[in-house]
Amino acid sequence: MNANRENHGMTQTETDIALLLAVAADEVEIGIAPVEAVMRGGRRRRARRWAMATATAVAVLAGSTGATLAVTGLPGDGHGDRRTNVAKPPASAEARHVYDPQGTELSRGTYQGKEWSVAVQVWGAPRNETEANRQFDVMAELGLKPAGVRKPADLIGKISYFATRGWGEEHFQQVMFNTVRTLESYSGTDMEAIATRFSSASGSSGRLVIGAVAKTAQEVTCRWKDGTTSVAHPAVGFSAHDDGNVIRAVDGFPTANWFVCVAPQGTVYKSAEVTR
Repeated sequence: MNANRENHGMTQTETDIALLLAVAADEVEIGIAPVEAVMRGGRRRRARRWAMATATAVAVLAGSTGATLAVTGLPGDGHGDRRTNVAKPPASAEARHVYDPQGTELSRGTYQGKEWSVAVQVWGAPRNETEANRQFDVMAELGLKPAGVRKPADLIGKISYFATRGWGEEHFQQVMFNTVRTLESYSGTDMEAIATRFSSASGSSGRLVIGAVAKTAQEVTCRWKDGTTSVAHPAVGFSAHDDGNVIRAVDGFPTANWFVCVAPQGTVYKSAEVTR
């Protein structure tokens, strides 16, 4: 009905009925709908898939809530503060980073006169086959192969992430990666790590360590086979004094931080652990 309709021409009976309806509406109390509390179950950790490993799967229980309805008055009753909850339109594929991933550079340095770097990309989950097809094509153009994905439709509803390394003019290569419905949470001393090299064409195998740790981790110690160690700490930004050993937050990856350790020349990876 048109809320601005004028009341000229109404009979006395119609006017009385309108007043009675307004009074009755003012006396109605609409309470808050009951909210069903859903307790989250214990976390189940499964084998993960990094490069050359098995796939990650995390079970997450979703909660549901009731809705709240409020009535502040009828049109023309003097209550001008009527509020209506309007549903927001769904976020676009671009806003969800389906075709253009969120990227974070973790570490950088120099090897044999050329710069190496490590970064993490996080791709948003496609919601339908159209989005999945386009995401699959963009990944292929960049040389990325999502884990366990045989066809574009396998990407629907899943987040993909890639830890990559690059050196000089060499095209970056994925070294740790996964495609999952939910990013796994890390806690305490949880960690995943892989030892790789600065370049596929170099003799630096086992000197570059990349991994993920809990958001609370303040120190990661990497041990090398010659008995020395490298220690990574949380950092923001880059400086001329960086030695490549660092822990950083990654855009689009809220459940863990990522770290990099760099071995001295002449030795290779032995182990890594969260030490604080």
